[in-house]
Amino acid sequence: MKIKFKGSERKGFFADVKKETDAYFTDNKISKNANAEMVGKTVLFLGLLVAIYLLILFGGFSLGGLFVLAVMLGMVQAFIGFNVSHDAIHGSYSSNSTINKILGLTFNLIGANMYVWEITHNKVHHTYTNIPGHDEDLEVAPGMIRLSPYDAYKPVMRYQHLYAFFLYCLSSLSWVVRKDYLKFFKEKIGETDNRFHPKKEYFNLFFFKALYYTLFIVVPLVVLDITWWQYLIGFLVMHFSEGLVMGLVFQLAHVVEGTDYPEPDGEGVVEEAWAVHQMQTTANFATSSFMAKFLCGGLNFQIEHHLFPNICHVHYPELSKIVRSVAKQYDIDYIENKTFIGAIKSHYKTLKQFGRAETVKA
Repeated sequence: MKIKFKGSERKGFFADVKKETDAYFTDNKISKNANAEMVGKTVLFLGLLVAIYLLILFGGFSLGGLFVLAVMLGMVQAFIGFNVSHDAIHGSYSSNSTINKILGLTFNLIGANMYVWEITHNKVHHTYTNIPGHDEDLEVAPGMIRLSPYDAYKPVMRYQHLYAFFLYCLSSLSWVVRKDYLKFFKEKIGETDNRFHPKKEYFNLFFFKALYYTLFIVVPLVVLDITWWQYLIGFLVMHFSEGLVMGLVFQLAHVVEGTDYPEPDGEGVVEEAWAVHQMQTTANFATSSFMAKFLCGGLNFQIEHHLFPNICHVHYPELSKIVRSVAKQYDIDYIENKTFIGAIKSHYKTLKQFGRAETVKA
């Protein structure tokens, strides 16, 4: 079923937000793309990836030191995904598509697949946010975690608020060994046709996965003077830290108190305009925190990102003032949790709520 966004009542919301946003960039004579801060973050995080990787291989650290470095390596990979790959794949890093493509390949370097992400995230998630059956971001661990009132219920889910965070730790590992392959060869992503891919993307999928396996499995096993089980612990620790960071940041943007899960009618019509729908299904968190702004790559300004994915995330703090003001004029809620801890608590409560059988909707 094709989804259609109706919402004629508050349709002017996005036009007004866009008008004021365009005026902000024009009046201040600044680009919508990366600035010096963005370039600095890119150099920092990519530099840290290389430095930590080389320290693990050649630094001569004890097992305890290698453990700490493995945790750091996993977190840095998550931050590269947030701060560099994400913007590049959205085409917001640079006005030059070649630069975006080159930097987008950093996503492949950390074990994921740029092309699959473009389909599942840019095309599907950003269009059908929080719409059950269409937005597969709601399907984190089907049968184990329930993230919408329309998901099937199983008794084990009454405990999901306790075990979900552990499952989030497995998210990057799943990406590396399972998820990208499944998504690539799946006939539909939600209700979006996924049968036809360019031939070069078949090559890219297997080539970059092989490159990742070589760099993060083969090379360490050959170079490091450790046993296979010691290596396995380090590899898993790296992915657990990366997965937990990724899982938390992604879930705090859509699965918290106050966000909606609109169900289209029998003809596929969603009652609100697309931009209003984004406001109702998306939440910000910790927007006043320097650390969150720096590390999360604008994903804590998820509202602004969903409205303007083609604008580099370093501009979102200023854009949030515009969006908040116009939303107030149109009587649209601006959903946010003031702190990171507050957002985690809200997500925990939402998991607990969806873990109850009585929240099931037909």
